[in-house]
Amino acid sequence: MTATAVAVTTTLVGAGVAAVAAGRYAADAALRPRPGAPLPGGPRLSVHSAGDGRIALTRSLASLRPGTYGLAAPGVHAAVGPVLADADHDPDTVVRRLLSVTHGTLDPGTRVTLTPQVHAGDPRTALGLDHADVDVPGELGALPAWFVPAARDTWVITVHGLGAGREHPMVVMPFLHRHRLPVLGLGYRGDLGAPQPPDGLGHLGASEWRDLDAAIRYALRYGARRVILHGWSTGATMALHAVERSALADRISGLVLDSPVLDWRTTLRALAAARRTPAPVLALAVRAAEGRSGLRADRLPPGADPGALKVPVLIFHGPDDTLAPWEPSRRLAAARPDLVTLQTVRDAGHGAMWNADPDGYEEALRRFLTPLM
Repeated sequence: MTATAVAVTTTLVGAGVAAVAAGRYAADAALRPRPGAPLPGGPRLSVHSAGDGRIALTRSLASLRPGTYGLAAPGVHAAVGPVLADADHDPDTVVRRLLSVTHGTLDPGTRVTLTPQVHAGDPRTALGLDHADVDVPGELGALPAWFVPAARDTWVITVHGLGAGREHPMVVMPFLHRHRLPVLGLGYRGDLGAPQPPDGLGHLGASEWRDLDAAIRYALRYGARRVILHGWSTGATMALHAVERSALADRISGLVLDSPVLDWRTTLRALAAARRTPAPVLALAVRAAEGRSGLRADRLPPGADPGALKVPVLIFHGPDDTLAPWEPSRRLAAARPDLVTLQTVRDAGHGAMWNADPDGYEEALRRFLTPLM
């Protein structure tokens, strides 16, 4: 082999090794849990002014979205309501109702992110709901959970998803409590206060569902006769895994799936891209993430076999979710109209279906849950 050929081969091998390394790095960035951290890719908004129940934010598609949201920044959490269209404002700002400031201050110039997490704290401090801090025995150790008691013997187990923690599902706790449904708000592997995954990575529900299975066992041990699983994002994926694979699936009476991750390749690609993975290595990053997380190409994702569903399912999803495309949700609903109801929510990002239309969300939830209570 000539010196030139050797040099070319060495360069190509080096480039290949570098690309593989970059792919693995990007895969880790996409899969490594960041409990409570906002999902990447959301626009940062500047606070222009705040006070007297109003806040002016940078004008953008995000800040104009209808509904109720949290505002997050290091050391800051607040909740905002609808856009106040009649309020005086500069052309480059949007004025929204300021509902509360949980902690920190909203000084002019503060950079905040709009988040589906409206509440901070626990059910008692955030919502005035009595609750118990409980430990659910899981295969990796004790899993932290909140139990909000109520009169019925059908429990709702809430499971958060990507970029969230137990605080996100608190948006539905007042509704569930009004309907006398006990709630078990689960924290699972990778969460703050929970055991860490052995490899330090999230698996988009493929392994985490076993923690949900442990929560089902806990609920049945402590008084539940049936359970309803209400999951967001990868939490919704965990719920589908549980109803398909759990030995206790016959005690699950229904599923509520909010922004379910049913196409893991698209989600992995979006996560890697949002964390500034160079476009040339995105495909490598997805393959590396599949390998590291055990999401094999020859394994069907949950929900891929509509015939396997045996319980009623309510899906909240919409076309503006760029992290988990809603087309698989549409296909699932079309394939099983006898069991699956799709509630289409527009102008809502990933995991923010309640936020975009709280009243509509809760009315759909009421209709779905009433025969299951």
